Amino acid sequence: MTGVLPSQTIETMLQTGEISVAEPVAEGQVQPASLDLRLGSVAYRVRASFLAGTDRSVQDRLSEFEMHRIDLSNGAVLEKGCVYVVPLMESLALPEGVQAVANAKSSTGRLDLLTRTITDGGTEFDRIAPGYTGPLYAEICPRSFSVLVRPGMRLNQIRFRKGQSVLTDADLAVLHDRSPLVDGDAVIDDGLGFSVDLQPSEGTLVGYRAKPHTGVIDLDNIGHYDPADYWEELHASDGKIILDPGAFYILVSREAVHIPPAYAAEMAPFLAMVGEFRVHYAGFFDPGFGHDAAGGTGSRGVLEVRCHEAPFVLEHGQVVGRLVYERMAEVPEQLYGSGIASNYQGQGLKLSKHFKAS
Repeated sequence: MTGVLPSQTIETMLQTGEISVAEPVAEGQVQPASLDLRLGSVAYRVRASFLAGTDRSVQDRLSEFEMHRIDLSNGAVLEKGCVYVVPLMESLALPEGVQAVANAKSSTGRLDLLTRTITDGGTEFDRIAPGYTGPLYAEICPRSFSVLVRPGMRLNQIRFRKGQSVLTDADLAVLHDRSPLVDGDAVIDDGLGFSVDLQPSEGTLVGYRAKPHTGVIDLDNIGHYDPADYWEELHASDGKIILDPGAFYILVSREAVHIPPAYAAEMAPFLAMVGEFRVHYAGFFDPGFGHDAAGGTGSRGVLEVRCHEAPFVLEHGQVVGRLVYERMAEVPEQLYGSGIASNYQGQGLKLSKHFKAS
């Protein structure tokens, strides 16, 4: 099998010990093309973000950078602007030829909660080498809001693949003709391009900007918080907004995205040359996302946007990112949104699940 490994293969890997868990697998932890990773019981506050580096372990590096340890057993606050490393409940013993990539979960990204996976011997964030055997760690840096976390919480997820199965632009064009990947014309250039929607069909609300001074968010509280306490609404009547340096925004793609059941996708940032901003902190799109047979008729991509050094004018229809599609090794037995708790099927502009619906 070549391609992204589906849920049924992940279940097998859990049974054979290729994935080990410190606590029994939780309900819903295995997703159609990924596995949610769970926080362990301790967090290390560190002086700076780091990678282990070749032939070094994360524990070795923690002895260099650790400031203090925090027991998460009864819940603890991770403070905005600080960096933490948390050992995860999952560890790996991957066979040769199987590699992995990790990413923040959608709700994590929408809270501007920078979460990346690091490994022993790792020289890149969120990339796990073929045949890796060892523990996994989450590096967490809350950027906009301080958060209350507990053991077992799932901030990031991991996807496994065997071989290379990324679709070429020619493959994407054929797939789009057969099963439209976006509504309207497809912009295909090193992946499927998507643009920002700043001219909504109704009203003038185009997004949200994180407020600079807010309360703590308990990540167990779903549908609990008033958006007005944490976010400023962004309105536009002329199809453009000005991004402020250092500010964090939630916007939405103009296109409704479709991921057919035999494919998965990952959101990749667009080239930096197009503007002073970055899009994408959470980026896995599971098989069935936006698929009509799984309860969707195309789903918008929510964009997590941070402006960099200079104010930047963002205009309606501007291409801001791309989706890289990959083949699944097999169609998952469970699709996104079909009979499982999928929070964002059929979504439009939407904050994380922790906020009350407006």
